[in-house]
Amino acid sequence: MNELISVIVPVYKVEQYIRRCVDSIINQSYSDLEIILVDDESPDGCPEICEEYSQRDERIKVIHQKNKGLSGARNAGIDLARGEYIAFVDSDDFLAMDFIQILYQAIKKSNSDIAMCKYEYVKGDYLTQSHKAGESYVYTGVQMIEKMYSPDGAFFVVAWNKIYKKDLFDQVRYPNGRIHEDEATTHRLYYAAKQAVFVDWFLYGYFVGGESITRKKFNRNRLDWAWSVEQRLNFLEEKGLNEILPIAIRSYADGIIDLFFQCKNGLPDSKKEQQMLREKVRDAARRNRQYGTFPMKTRIGYTLFYRCPMIYQKLLQSCSAPVLKEKVMEHYDKE
Repeated sequence: MNELISVIVPVYKVEQYIRRCVDSIINQSYSDLEIILVDDESPDGCPEICEEYSQRDERIKVIHQKNKGLSGARNAGIDLARGEYIAFVDSDDFLAMDFIQILYQAIKKSNSDIAMCKYEYVKGDYLTQSHKAGESYVYTGVQMIEKMYSPDGAFFVVAWNKIYKKDLFDQVRYPNGRIHEDEATTHRLYYAAKQAVFVDWFLYGYFVGGESITRKKFNRNRLDWAWSVEQRLNFLEEKGLNEILPIAIRSYADGIIDLFFQCKNGLPDSKKEQQMLREKVRDAARRNRQYGTFPMKTRIGYTLFYRCPMIYQKLLQSCSAPVLKEKVMEHYDKE
């Protein structure tokens, strides 16, 4: 017998895309759904569109709330959800028709608490790779945390390409008032899960033409990334996951360097924030000493960045410094 799955959609300033998103949910091959549209005080026509859909499909519920941001919208949906499982969909994205069915079946077959798939960057209205079925892989929760630092780590970090057992959220909510909220939350859900299943299949369309919070030009809110990932490091230490910490700290330091240059280029009046980010790289190098040592060239690179970031940048961009370039280029200018 199928179980009820609650699909939570935060809605804000996506009038041009919301119908495509909701249509992709109501047309899922798995029909036992509760669809929760959370209007986060959207100033356009989205509130009316949400109400229109609620009149057309009895599975749809609409919440209208004062603006609380993406985290607050997700949390409101979680509080209302009645399903045994929860999924999140960003309102300018869309799902393959079998997204729910395939992930639900993977959960039941593997006896997992979380199922996830790959997502495809799309500019149009359809997925080009959803027909390419892949294998399923089962991991423990701790192994899923480790996967957050793999080359495909982004698939494992984001909130919205997954189905979760609802009781994982009994003690977990997204941090209100911040963006990069999944960076501060997903690892907690993995740790609470007995195991999770990764379906190597592109079933979620991540629309790159929209204007979501994290796709806008750089602003101070983007600094929330540093706070979120630092919270994750603290969690790993608290739980004694020391074997993950060396790569986690290094990933954090490299990400801070990326954030520094985005901040410098995007916010000319951000000297205070730039200094704070430099100090975070220095502190990360010190923090790692109790778990091991970085390679010599990495340590030199971090020291050079802290003392003179502009020389570091020139070396990074120079063909005469291939090692430094290789170490952090994947984190630099990725937006």
